[in-house]
Amino acid sequence: MELTLSVFLSQAGDHPVLLGILALVIGVTIISGATDAPNAIASAVSTRCLTPGTALALAAVFNFVGLVGMTYISTAVAHTMFNMVDFSGNTHQALLALIAAMIGSIGWGVFCWFWGIPASKSHSLIAGVTGGAIALNGLAGVVLSEWMLVIYGMVFSLVGGFILGMATTKIIEFLFSRVNRQRGNKVCMVLQDICACALSFLHGAQDGQKFMSIGLLGIALAFGMETSGATDFPLWLMIICSAAMSLGTLLGGKRIIKSVAMDMVSLEKYQGVAASLSTVITLFVASMTGMPVSTSHCSTASIMGVGASKSFRRVNWGVARRMVWAWVLTFPCCGFIGWALAKLFMML
Repeated sequence: MELTLSVFLSQAGDHPVLLGILALVIGVTIISGATDAPNAIASAVSTRCLTPGTALALAAVFNFVGLVGMTYISTAVAHTMFNMVDFSGNTHQALLALIAAMIGSIGWGVFCWFWGIPASKSHSLIAGVTGGAIALNGLAGVVLSEWMLVIYGMVFSLVGGFILGMATTKIIEFLFSRVNRQRGNKVCMVLQDICACALSFLHGAQDGQKFMSIGLLGIALAFGMETSGATDFPLWLMIICSAAMSLGTLLGGKRIIKSVAMDMVSLEKYQGVAASLSTVITLFVASMTGMPVSTSHCSTASIMGVGASKSFRRVNWGVARRMVWAWVLTFPCCGFIGWALAKLFMML
């Protein structure tokens, strides 16, 4: 069955849960736009290469373009999302478990946004979906071989981002060592603007596929379609998720920018380029290899690496520690919430 928008709407009358799933996907994508997307342009704001308003507008546009564009290039991340959990069995209960996972993810995202913590929206979604799958099928609901890509991605984004941030800073310092400071700053401002667009594109590519995957999984379950590896996204679903992410970025981005760009570490313009370029490399490698990483992890690790390249004292480790605790707590908290809500819904 070709999943056109007209087919979806016509079937929604027979399957009211479809509209609920779509509403939750839109909700979780908006929260991602508010909590994760601003990290892509945080360093550009910190170095005053872009004003917060301009940066958020750019992020909103390129999130949209990135989600749609990357889906036509590679669906490796979506493939991982589809195959890391098993929702087979009772279709009705599977839909309830999926709804529970998204509700838990949205609740965690709102909590972190309120406190200005750039927690990973994608990891909260992964944890919630995993908890829901366990509630449905026990530990057999987790496909460990695929789920390990999440762990690889987390380690790669944190360690790789930090090391790349330090190394890229040293390389730029060497290349610009004999360049007039004023001229160097002008070049860095241009590079920073380009990197901000590239980062927003890659954020849309990474997180957009995750949320569309969950939406398509719910639709497939409701229609009784095959749910393993189905990554042929309809254009209307891409547009809806892209618009939701862009809206979230515009509405809630300033709070997260303050935590990452202004409170954690003070960057010069060339350091902002180093942080952004490091994050671009990390996100691109992860997207092409199917590792579902967090833009928050990649960006924050890169910024800390850049700050530490001069001196570890230049990093506000108190802010960084609060962020790390949020990341550490995301998996058990969202996993438990997803599991508990799924069990509750299936009992009703």
